[in-house]
Formats: sequence, C-alpha cells, structure tokens
Amino acid sequence: QVRLVESGGGLVQPGGSLRLSCAASGSILSINSMAWYRQAPGKQRELVATITVGGRTNYADSVKGRFTISRDNAKNTVYLQMNSLRPEDTAIYRCNADVVSYVTGYSSNYWGQGTQVTVSS
Repeated sequence: QVRLVESGGGLVQPGGSLRLSCAASGSILSINSMAWYRQAPGKQRELVATITVGGRTNYADSVKGRFTISRDNAKNTVYLQMNSLRPEDTAIYRCNADVVSYVTGYSSNYWGQGTQVTVSS
C-alpha cells in the first residue's frame, strides 16, 4: 500500500508565495521520479515540474524562474516552492510518483488527491 498526500495549498495574493508538500507513505522500497501536475477548470492537465531520484529537474515554460521542485528522500517527500504567483497559476495541484513497493516488488505510478491553489486579489 502506497499513498501520496499533498498539503500547503490555499489562497494567496498575486506576487505571493506558497510551498506545497507531497508525502509518500506505506510499503515503500524506493521512489524514482516525482512530479507535480496542475489542472484548472476547462483546461488540460499540465505537467508543472519533475525531479529524478538524482535531483535532475525540469519545468514547464510557464513556471520557469518562479517555481522550484525539490525532494527529501529520507522523508519520501517532494516539495514545490511557488514564488511570484499569478492568477493563471490557480489550479488543483497533484503530485505523482513512480514507487517501488516492497510488497509487490515492482514499480507503479501513484497520484495524490490534490490540493487547491488560488491566486487572487
């Protein structure tokens, strides 16, 4: 059993900052790639940022220079630091991870339940 739980979402003014967390728990042997996605009503799901087990990162063009993805392998947690937030960043943010469970012995992909980020004056 593996679960991903996001936290840290909320309401923030334009130009403000938020830090999202996603903690994985359960029968975890190892975690490979981790990522953050977002989706706003009427829009396609967007890949925001990814990070490999070695710490290599990639970002969507829309968030480059403003968002930073990081991970703490000891805590099985991935973070998304969001600075200079804009109204167009408003969306439900979900984390995603490839996790090897010691129960199954193989890698599977998991999703968190999502956390709402609202940027508004």
